[in-house]
Amino acid sequence: MGRKDSVWSLGEGQAPEDLDKPVDTPPLSSLLIERPQGGSITVGGDISFVAKVEAQDLLRKPTIKWFKGKWMDLASKTGKHLQLKETFDRRTKIHTFEMHIIKAKDNYAGNYRCEVTYKDKFDSCSFDLEVKGLLHCLSLRRTPSHPPLVSCPREPKQDETPEVDVWEILKSARPDQYEKIAFEYGITDLRGLLKRLKKTKKEEKKSEAFAKKLDPAYQVDKGGKIRLVVDLADPTVELKWYKNGQEIRPTPKFIFEQKGTQRIMVINNCGLNDDAAYSVAAGEEKCTTELFVKELPVKITKEIEAVKTTVNERIELACEVSEEGAQVKWCKNGVEVPTGPRSRYRVKSEGLKHWLIIDDASKEDTGTFSLMASGGTSEAKVQVELKPLKIIQDLQDMTVLLGQPLKMHCEIFPGNVPGRWYRNGQLIQSNDRINILNHRLEIVNSTIHDAGDYTFVPEGYSQSLCAKVHIVDPPRVHLESLNFPDNTVTIVAGNKLRVEIPISGEPAPRVVWMKGERVSADLDPEGPWGDAQLVILDSGHRVRAETFSDHTSLTIDIAEKEDTGNYKIVLQNEAGEAGASIKVKVVDIPDPPEVPLVTEVGGDWCSMTWEPPIYDGGSPILGYFIERKKKQSSRWMRLNFDLNKETTFEPKKMIEGVPYEVRVFAVNAIGVSKPSEPSKAFVPLGDEPTMLVVDDVTDTTVTMKWRPPDTIGAAGLDGYLVEYCIEGSKKVTNKELTEKTKYTITGLPPEAKILVRVRAINAAGASTPRTLQHSILIRIPRHLKQTYTRKVGEAVNLVIPFMGKPRPKVSWLKEGQTVDPTQVTIRNTDCDSIIFIRKAERKHSGKYDMKVEVENHVDTAIVDIQIVDLPGPPQCVKIDEVWGGNVALDWTPPKDNGNAAITGYTIQKADKKTMEWYTCIEHYHRTCITITELVVGNEYYFRIYSENMVGLSEGATQTKDSALIVKEGMQLKNPEYIDHDFKEPPKFTQPLINTFAIAGYNATLNCSVRANPRPKVIWMKNKIAIIDDPRYRMFSNQGVCTLEIRKPSPYDGGMYSCKAINDLGDALVECKLEVKGQFWLEGTW
Repeated sequence: MGRKDSVWSLGEGQAPEDLDKPVDTPPLSSLLIERPQGGSITVGGDISFVAKVEAQDLLRKPTIKWFKGKWMDLASKTGKHLQLKETFDRRTKIHTFEMHIIKAKDNYAGNYRCEVTYKDKFDSCSFDLEVKGLLHCLSLRRTPSHPPLVSCPREPKQDETPEVDVWEILKSARPDQYEKIAFEYGITDLRGLLKRLKKTKKEEKKSEAFAKKLDPAYQVDKGGKIRLVVDLADPTVELKWYKNGQEIRPTPKFIFEQKGTQRIMVINNCGLNDDAAYSVAAGEEKCTTELFVKELPVKITKEIEAVKTTVNERIELACEVSEEGAQVKWCKNGVEVPTGPRSRYRVKSEGLKHWLIIDDASKEDTGTFSLMASGGTSEAKVQVELKPLKIIQDLQDMTVLLGQPLKMHCEIFPGNVPGRWYRNGQLIQSNDRINILNHRLEIVNSTIHDAGDYTFVPEGYSQSLCAKVHIVDPPRVHLESLNFPDNTVTIVAGNKLRVEIPISGEPAPRVVWMKGERVSADLDPEGPWGDAQLVILDSGHRVRAETFSDHTSLTIDIAEKEDTGNYKIVLQNEAGEAGASIKVKVVDIPDPPEVPLVTEVGGDWCSMTWEPPIYDGGSPILGYFIERKKKQSSRWMRLNFDLNKETTFEPKKMIEGVPYEVRVFAVNAIGVSKPSEPSKAFVPLGDEPTMLVVDDVTDTTVTMKWRPPDTIGAAGLDGYLVEYCIEGSKKVTNKELTEKTKYTITGLPPEAKILVRVRAINAAGASTPRTLQHSILIRIPRHLKQTYTRKVGEAVNLVIPFMGKPRPKVSWLKEGQTVDPTQVTIRNTDCDSIIFIRKAERKHSGKYDMKVEVENHVDTAIVDIQIVDLPGPPQCVKIDEVWGGNVALDWTPPKDNGNAAITGYTIQKADKKTMEWYTCIEHYHRTCITITELVVGNEYYFRIYSENMVGLSEGATQTKDSALIVKEGMQLKNPEYIDHDFKEPPKFTQPLINTFAIAGYNATLNCSVRANPRPKVIWMKNKIAIIDDPRYRMFSNQGVCTLEIRKPSPYDGGMYSCKAINDLGDALVECKLEVKGQFWLEGTW
């Protein structure tokens, strides 16, 4: 059955007359250095009791128990009114044990006891707790003339007036007389007094079924027998016994007896499972008690025997105890032996025997092993010695090339004996280059410093294994230290070159420099360098080589173009031969480009091209410079100041009819080349006419019209020459020039097909002809090439002319969609198209696509129409700062800009007294401003209009607050803060963890959750909510959720989950609870 938080105080644990009787305890020893002291508190108050134990000579934490009365253990009574706490100070080596009583009640008063045990040591201390209730205050004798009741502790003074018991008067008075009595006798806390009076009026109902009930608690030793006796008032009443709410049936363990009106239940051979709450029901009445089973100490009946063996052997330590299934702990040198899955130690038990097994003993296993039980300890010494050393394979002397791996190996017996490696007497440590695997030493890349005497010393033995290692270093060329890209050295022609190349080798190698393809006579023609031809001598030449102890050098005093090529270096010594090559590149300015070629000539421009230079100077060509001059002049003019990357160019701004020449310079990283030869002279000519079309056709005439050339040079335009011919006949030319851009060809035969072209003529000559083409040309008026802007409400009337025969087909689209004829009116003719909007609105804005088709020819044009309106007022105008006679304003642009860019703002001010508005500034472009020269003592409001190309906004935005211009100092502006939203869905900050519990001992599951608003917490077992189950208690304090399972049994195991829910969401955590018998845990008793 479930119990409330205050159950531990019911029954007072011990009768009042027994409080002074001594409690039977073992002999005391000095464990407690500070003992809890008795005290007194009022009802609802808090009190703490502290006990301290010095752990200087203790190997583990002592065991402490708190009792009320004789036998009531308070460990399982913890809750919101009772809390037990333990701490340990590592500096002072002191254990501190505290018992906190929170919001004490009347029945918490009584005698308490604290017991501390460690192995065979025991210490105890008793103390009293006095709880003072309201009854002490209300039972004072008062007279009508006594002043109002204020405090309890003072005794009333002696008075001749007879004493009056206010408490008795209240108990016998009617409820309607309570206020009168309180006023008459000076009682101020009438509400609290009535609550107390209501409790006292509830008289305990005398039991009709039981003449004598069960005691509040019983205690029995494990394996013993106990009798639970009740005396019935009515012997005919049916009686039932319960254990933890389950009815008890007669068995050999539970025996029921009757002696007159007494009913007795005998529990034989009590075990830990019998530690539970028992109750007996007689009809509708029930009385309860608790049975506590005390476990007897386990004694050692057979000691552990000492063991002496060698490494790698099996060790078994055996011991016998007095009880089967007893919990014991194995220790080595006073430290508990680890027995996990990966431990070298195995523990086995069978009946009364317990074993500690070490399968593969090592020298570290030497020591004192002990078995600790609750009733004693057994110790024995274990000694593990080494086996005799036998050398199977000794170390061998080695010669290794530098950089090659070095591997040394030896074999000894026993094979698992570790050891250390030494070089020249210095200990070798493993690192990224050296790998030590017990009897094997591996060096990845050997160096000169790895040479020497190597020794392997087996651990624990005086013998050692030795060998010598000699490192050979063949010659090497270290080109990587030069940081030359592709081993190429670049030098500008005319400068001095000196290249130093590091070399290595023992003994010092002989060095030979070569350039060419065949070897000199002093080298082996069969070697790797048997193709060299030119050997560079050590001195006496412009190109020479020098050799030193750690490097060799190549020197070229004055670099020339012919010095470019591959240079090879050969190194030879006794250990071998090595070689390398470098490339020397002599760079210079490039050769001049080829003669430029003018491919096309215009009115004031030409197009030219050229070939790159044959020799680029050993460096890529970066670009070209172009120059031109008049043929009769000697002065060249540069046409580009930025390098031209291509081999083509178009000179411009030339005079028509004047002969010109051009030339080119090549540029690389070294400099600018000499100029190329000048091109052939050329004369710019005028551009051809444009937009040649047929204006009219009759039976004998054709009228042509065109437009002047796009550009007309400095020579001007003399006129046009119209040429035509009939298909199948010779060309006929109009010999007279015409200055007009329209010409009619007459005298043509009917049904004839003619070809027509027109040339422009000036002083430079005739331009290229413009030939008639039957394509469509759409000519958009100049004012439509930009965006067409109109105000809202104005009419839009656009005429777009075009040309084409036969009559073109015209279509319009707006933003890819067909134009709505109800919104926009479109009228098409043979030569133009008209788009008309009677009253423009902002929705008419957009891009209108016009497409004109004649047979297979198509051309398009785009007309951009923008309908604009007045903008809206600015947003959020606020006073940013006020100082002196100045006010800083800040605002945001208007939400509606009227479909046109905001061009400025108009700022106005008004005195709060008159509210007459005056303009401070107009056409202001920024969104912040400082208004100055304000009158001290006045208070101002401000408003702002926005402005675009249409005009000012219809309304203005005014500041909500006013600005007071104070005389001195600055006005403090209180910052505004936005309240932070602390709401959040549930989130578990500490999840549930899988837990093992012992049957019969309370278990708790804890987790923590964070949420706002406070979540609803639901506990579930196997996904079924736990509701009103007395076996469970649920707590939630400051986000910490706790589920307490009272004395669980193996059936209480399973998956437990905690779910937190609020308006923003929910969260869930789970864990597994496994309940085992006491024999399951090792090392505890």
